[in-house]
Amino acid sequence: MTSSRVRINCILSLATGLVSCRASAPSPAAPPPPVLASSRRPATVEELVRVRCRLDGEQVITTWSGVVHGVVPDQPIRPLFDVVGMNVARCLEVDGAWHLTSRELMYYLEPGTDHPLARWTNPWTEAQVPVVHVANRLVQSRLGAGVPLEVAGGRAILVLDVPLHYPNPLARDERTRPYSPAAMYQAIEMFMLAAPAGSLAAVGEPTVTELTLSWHREGPWLPWMNMGDRPGHLLYRAHGRRVDREEELAPFLREELAVRLPLYREAPRCVVKGQPNETSWTYFARVLDAYVAGETFPLPAPLDPTECP
Repeated sequence: MTSSRVRINCILSLATGLVSCRASAPSPAAPPPPVLASSRRPATVEELVRVRCRLDGEQVITTWSGVVHGVVPDQPIRPLFDVVGMNVARCLEVDGAWHLTSRELMYYLEPGTDHPLARWTNPWTEAQVPVVHVANRLVQSRLGAGVPLEVAGGRAILVLDVPLHYPNPLARDERTRPYSPAAMYQAIEMFMLAAPAGSLAAVGEPTVTELTLSWHREGPWLPWMNMGDRPGHLLYRAHGRRVDREEELAPFLREELAVRLPLYREAPRCVVKGQPNETSWTYFARVLDAYVAGETFPLPAPLDPTECP
């Protein structure tokens, strides 16, 4: 329970399904400065909604691409995978508060290609392992004011740094512990969401005219890499944008959505109750048997008409 003088701000990861919340002072009663002026100030919750999605509840699609590097002490940093991902989201106002509800996919590719990997040869262990692509069927967050907003050079930029530190869900189970044995999960994700300042200043519009994003992440080895407690970590770097149509996504993503993963074509139409957010770690725990059997990921995901009755 929080007092009426404190607001809880929840920041959503675009690519990993993780949420970080923090308490902050409430937004000032006076209107914020004009968006067109060069400035740095906290964004209002409406500005966050208009940049990240829409005020009218219609869904938005973002997509990104980048690279993942492996970092081992006393060894050269090496690129391991290219990545391509997508998120489909909508913002909904429920009981006077704004919520974001979404789904996301991200695929690990052979570097320099647009071909998702089915299996990967670990250069440190020389073992070939199935590749478990990101498939977070539900990622939700309550949105709040207070995200830093920088306006300069005609661009309005939301800056989000999300440090993550919590008990590792895989370390508690003896079946999954060998794949990720650390007691605590620790990572950091850093985002910049940019939109035209003039578009953000057009308060009557449900959303901004365009959105570009950058994403950096430092985090532990992925469980499916089967690195155990070997020293080292991963560095991610990606950039992306909002797209108007599914046809603007990578061809292999469009095929996956049409054939194997129709669930991910649309964000939930409600704030889903009673279901936890999915992450790469919780997904791995759920599909461990399929991983051991060497199946192809993501596993098929049909439509779920019971999700939002």
